[in-house]
Amino acid sequence: MTFVAPCAIGAEKVLANELKQLGFAPTGSAVGRVSFTRSPAEGEKVGAAAPTAEDLAAAFRANLWLRTADRVYAQLAAFPARDFDALFEGSRGVRWEDWFSRDTRIVVDKVRVRASALSSEHSIQGVTHKAIYERLGEAWRMKTLPETGATATVRVYMEKDVATVLLDLSGMPLHRRGYRTAGGEAPIRETLAAVLLQLAQWRRKTPLHDAFCGSGTIPIEAALYAHNVAPGLGRTFALSDFAPFKTAAALASMREARLAAASEIRTDCLVRITGSDIDEKVLVSARANAERACAIAGKALQEIGSDARIPRPDFAPASYADLEAPYDTGLLLSNPPWGERLEDAAAALELYRGMGSLLAAFPGWEFGFITSHEGFEGAFGSKAAKRRPLKSGNLDTVFYQYKETK
Repeated sequence: MTFVAPCAIGAEKVLANELKQLGFAPTGSAVGRVSFTRSPAEGEKVGAAAPTAEDLAAAFRANLWLRTADRVYAQLAAFPARDFDALFEGSRGVRWEDWFSRDTRIVVDKVRVRASALSSEHSIQGVTHKAIYERLGEAWRMKTLPETGATATVRVYMEKDVATVLLDLSGMPLHRRGYRTAGGEAPIRETLAAVLLQLAQWRRKTPLHDAFCGSGTIPIEAALYAHNVAPGLGRTFALSDFAPFKTAAALASMREARLAAASEIRTDCLVRITGSDIDEKVLVSARANAERACAIAGKALQEIGSDARIPRPDFAPASYADLEAPYDTGLLLSNPPWGERLEDAAAALELYRGMGSLLAAFPGWEFGFITSHEGFEGAFGSKAAKRRPLKSGNLDTVFYQYKETK
């Protein structure tokens, strides 16, 4: 079976590398998404529509472990569709009855169209939805489906007259790890924070500080990564509502995967992660979020008989202007105010000018800043060694990376 994982635009290579590290096999990428399969056994072919037990296990493991993906979809069909008749027949040809219960409510939530004869997103949604319900009605001999159960979400990509039909296996987007209840003002997504850590090539032994930590997302994601905590341990996924995952074998496999993830948590490594913010109120949220994140890991460890704990990141009230490097080397990684958050782009520029002092205060450190403000580099007073455009949601940003200062 083929899976599709959307991500921030510009992070496709990061996600592909993460998939490889987790033992999956990337099969292709497009703007904002990567296709993949489980790694096949020698001589085995994968990618067929009918899922095997190994495919189901891979689907759960991808949701449990992926840090930089926004969701995980099962690709149920891909077929030429130059007209609505072809779209209807192709969508109707999927064995939807193998996936859903009779009370499932099905929503075609999004359509993406590029270079195709069929261009009306609304019409594509309607035709696909009608085809699914006609198939299910005939399979179950029902004129009307009750739609009183769990909601299943379908997405359609229409590119170069080929329709790709996807079933959402995640439910809530994967950036909702389960540890953040109050995000503060303009928080960075957890998945994007994980992307920044990978782009910065941060390693757990390297000290990390966030000078504008807000609700603590970057330090918390760094802590989860450093201690090898699966980001999905604290939540459930939509796939649990689908028929193939309700069998005794599938339930046992998912249980084993969670226990295996708990056994891979590292509690014996040296990790130095800190954050600071001038607003003491947001630090209350940061500490609470960090406590929940580490408690999720602790609960998983208890399930395998361990009473070990994950150290919490250290958060302290401070202005960036008062900071001094706590170690000779490290990474300062921050999501400073963009102007949207300050409601004043000019104030953001003034802040960036002052931030130039960090280069002198943190000699020997590397730096990474993400912002949507086009004037960042000029105001900061130093040209970045690397600039990486990233788009998460509807906001265009740039990740600026600075190498060691002397």
